[in-house]
Amino acid sequence: MFKRNTNKSDTPQSKILRSEQSLFDYDHRLLDSNEDNLPYINETIIKKGDTLRSILQRLKVRNLEKLQNFIAKNPETNSIRKLLPGRQIQAATDLNGNLIWLRYLHTPHYNNRDQTICKYLHIVSNKELSYSASEKTNYSERQIRVAFGVIKSSLFEATEHAGIPNFITMQMTNILSTKVDFPRDIRIGDQFRVIYELQMYDGLYLGSGKVLALEFKSNDRMHDAIWFDNDRKIEGGYYNFNGDSLKKTFLRSAIKFSRISSTFGKRVHPIRKTIVDHKGVDYVAPTGTPIYATAEGVVEFSGWQNGYGKVVILKHFNKYSTLYAHQSRIDPKIHKGKKVLQGQLIGYVGSTGWATGPHLHYELRINNKPVDPLSIKLPTSKKIDGSIQKNFDSKVEFYKEQMRFLEKLQSESIKISYSK
Repeated sequence: MFKRNTNKSDTPQSKILRSEQSLFDYDHRLLDSNEDNLPYINETIIKKGDTLRSILQRLKVRNLEKLQNFIAKNPETNSIRKLLPGRQIQAATDLNGNLIWLRYLHTPHYNNRDQTICKYLHIVSNKELSYSASEKTNYSERQIRVAFGVIKSSLFEATEHAGIPNFITMQMTNILSTKVDFPRDIRIGDQFRVIYELQMYDGLYLGSGKVLALEFKSNDRMHDAIWFDNDRKIEGGYYNFNGDSLKKTFLRSAIKFSRISSTFGKRVHPIRKTIVDHKGVDYVAPTGTPIYATAEGVVEFSGWQNGYGKVVILKHFNKYSTLYAHQSRIDPKIHKGKKVLQGQLIGYVGSTGWATGPHLHYELRINNKPVDPLSIKLPTSKKIDGSIQKNFDSKVEFYKEQMRFLEKLQSESIKISYSK
């Protein structure tokens, strides 16, 4: 990084001082040779097809038969008999490989009154090489992490290189989905900076939390986002730094992966073979594909309706409503009068009613009159409420300061990268 011109004649003469002293004269030492029970801690992730024996072997535990017999006969070890792929197991052993303790993190995290809790099985070895087991419950610790990156091939490659969990990357794309078309708009050289939460316990990664703040520079345009819930006094959501909600009033599609087979307007009816007005858009997808509500609303109808087959109709704010037809199955929670949230599961793709194959017939209505959902201009998202604007601005200024610090680090990182 740095180059220096050094004139050896100007360099002061060096002196080498030597002395000998026994290592064990010090009060603080790394390892006392008499301490044979210092634990060696190994950790592994359960893989598909693993057995308890193969896992214990990877953890370098001796006396496998005795430990396995204890686990098989003890009712408090039920959780470890069902090995869940992806879960963590730790074992502490002495110098000879004898087990000191074993911990199976079978429930990494679940929410309880806004706190994240983890559950694990704890097996302890006694002096006589007998064992005891108990289930433990602990609150996890929320940690804040920061990261930045530059896209060189793909967003996921860049976030992985920056050490960002995949769940956080998915949040990043969802948060800015109304501003950035990630499959099409991403370019080499695009930059991002993100502040996010992790859930940890005793040094173990339990899961990802929320993205707290985000900046994404794409095609020389800067997009920003912040999570704001006014200290949990309002329903939280993502806003840009100007206070505009990033949540669209209506989602683009009720199905995540599909293709359009028929658009809005006149067409030849696939069964009647006559020219009729097609009042919606047809999305082709396999039977059983989940269908989601495109906007928040209340269930106006749920059941069978002539050619629509199994259908759900949602009533939204003001004059808007949406219809989801030909479903194979309607979610049991969806019934008349039920409030639904945007993105909530309402049913599954099918071919009930007048349909020649599995697809979703989706209608958007204004005052009960069908309109083209692909071309109509829909209402814009809400702005932050004026009564809490001051609190919002304070939060934005805090994260802006953090982002400027990350921007400086990122700029220095890029300079170093190009100087290599």
